Amino acid sequence: MTFEQTPATARRPIRELPDELISQIAAGEVVERPASVVRELVDNAMDAGARSITLRLMGGGTRLISVEDDGGGIASDELATALKRHATSKIGNLDDLESVMTMGFRGEALAAINSVSELTLLSRMDGQATAFALDGRTGEIRPAARAVGTTVEVKELFFSTPARRKFLKSDSTELAHCIEAVRRHALARPDVGFAIWHEGKLVEQWRVHPGAAGLEQRLADVLGDEFVAQSIAVAYNAGPLKVIGRAGLPDAARSRPDHQFAYVNGRFVRDKVVMHGARSAYEDVLHGHKQPAYALFMEIDPTLVDVNVHPTKIEVRFRDSRAVHQAVRHALENALAAPRSQNLSEEVASSASEFDLKAPTAKALPESATWQQGGMAFERPSPSSFTAPAYKPADFLRPRVDGEQAMADLKVLWQPSPHAAEAAGMWEAAPAAEGNSRAGASAHTTTATTAATLPEGDWPLGRAVAQLHGVYILAENKQGLVVVDMHAAHERIVYERLKNQLNAADGEGPRIASQPLLIPATFAATPTEVATAEACAEALAQLGLEISPLSAKTLAVRAVPTSLAQGDAVELARSVLAELAQHDASTVVQRAQNEILATMACHGAVRANRRLTLDEMNALLRQMEETERSDQCNHGRPTWRQMTMRDLDALFLRGR
Repeated sequence: MTFEQTPATARRPIRELPDELISQIAAGEVVERPASVVRELVDNAMDAGARSITLRLMGGGTRLISVEDDGGGIASDELATALKRHATSKIGNLDDLESVMTMGFRGEALAAINSVSELTLLSRMDGQATAFALDGRTGEIRPAARAVGTTVEVKELFFSTPARRKFLKSDSTELAHCIEAVRRHALARPDVGFAIWHEGKLVEQWRVHPGAAGLEQRLADVLGDEFVAQSIAVAYNAGPLKVIGRAGLPDAARSRPDHQFAYVNGRFVRDKVVMHGARSAYEDVLHGHKQPAYALFMEIDPTLVDVNVHPTKIEVRFRDSRAVHQAVRHALENALAAPRSQNLSEEVASSASEFDLKAPTAKALPESATWQQGGMAFERPSPSSFTAPAYKPADFLRPRVDGEQAMADLKVLWQPSPHAAEAAGMWEAAPAAEGNSRAGASAHTTTATTAATLPEGDWPLGRAVAQLHGVYILAENKQGLVVVDMHAAHERIVYERLKNQLNAADGEGPRIASQPLLIPATFAATPTEVATAEACAEALAQLGLEISPLSAKTLAVRAVPTSLAQGDAVELARSVLAELAQHDASTVVQRAQNEILATMACHGAVRANRRLTLDEMNALLRQMEETERSDQCNHGRPTWRQMTMRDLDALFLRGR
């Protein structure tokens, strides 16, 4: 294939562009679609101190966008200035720019919108006798009727640039984007009311919710009551950074990241540091490729964040991105750490009383009814007469070491917890009885002929009553039936203890055992990979890797983690170097260590089809109640499920 060289075009002189063309170029960055206009106008309304904002649309925003607010308004002699490029009241010098707290500050939105639409600006300040309207096309200012506040009308968007209009989607799609733009603002400002009208019909409305509980109520209004019910509160302080909001439970994870909202000083952002920190907190509690749901509101000293890095202000740059990443991660990890089983005891009283009120009552039999059912062979001993076999948690909490996973030091992880020890003492107080031993291990279902005398209401996950097919533990609590996947639950317990043991290591810090390669594996490396290998040598050593440069373009892998000795050393080195180049070294090290510990925990946990006694089952339940993140296993699968009495009654149509 040959290419013919085109003749050089005539040289054009360097000259300044006309203002209208400059504004249209700026509009290409600021105004992508009707939702972009909505975002900029709502920003201005909130900066003006509005407490009520109404958005009116026609044609999905292509024919009309009208934003009405009750803010402070614009003086009549400033209306024409407001439509000029880089004209704003929000900043006046470099110090103001470096400490921006308003939503807008660039002073180019109105000028850009006016260049690609028919814009009318109507405003009245407090103290003015009347409002004034400015025609963006002609510059004419005329008196008008309006209460204090501002109305911006944008008609026929992109009428002057037909090529841009061809890229717009259907009216319904553009309307959805406009609603989403307002929804993002509404989440961060529960003290402001919002209403959205389309073609004369009210499509969304969020009322004002003042006070401390306003944020949670606004989250319920915008994201739904289900989001609040399936999320937990987040509150974390780290020096100049404060993180509040709600984090969705792992069980409520979604297939798309459409319920991830992050705000910095009230501004919605899509920041890689924040998103990665949030994802890291959910790493070992989410199953597969599920996406977490969260709404996080960060407050930080404005001098520590640069919001002037993107025309739409949706991206920011932090002065200390590592501190922000760690703060977001720790805020979510702390919120997700507490086992949800602890909340069951708080719900017992209300749910039990409600159940008692609605439970069907038996009708009295007439005196003539003399028939009586014969006694059945099931007896429930009184607490004073109950006897149980001597129990030692260490008998159950002992690793099963096989050839695949030889870990001599795992036994230190199987020490009984304080609560388990209390339960052990209670059980050991009675003489041993052979009736509850492993005699029934050959049966498909191990059932209890007697029930352990645990204090009523003290144990959120209840007391074990049976083992089903050697896989599930059935327990009875105040609310009903609890079903536990014993392998998944024990796997999480072992995993958390391994992490605690590794984090408590002394010296230079925890390291993964490595194995030197007899013949180093060499590969051609990019300059970035070579620089990362040299700068992150200590982090690589903690991961069990030794990578050293042979030349300016060649790296040699001299040692790899022992557990990965049979893998592809070059591929492993490339992937780790890519992670280190993109993310903080400590984050990469911790993630890799956790992956190895998760594998160790999986091999060390109790296996399915192992028959357990009632005492062993209860010991596992007690440890679940006090182990962090015990609601999910290391792979993100749930470890237990609750079936309330109401759920069971519905299965058998009781009370209908």
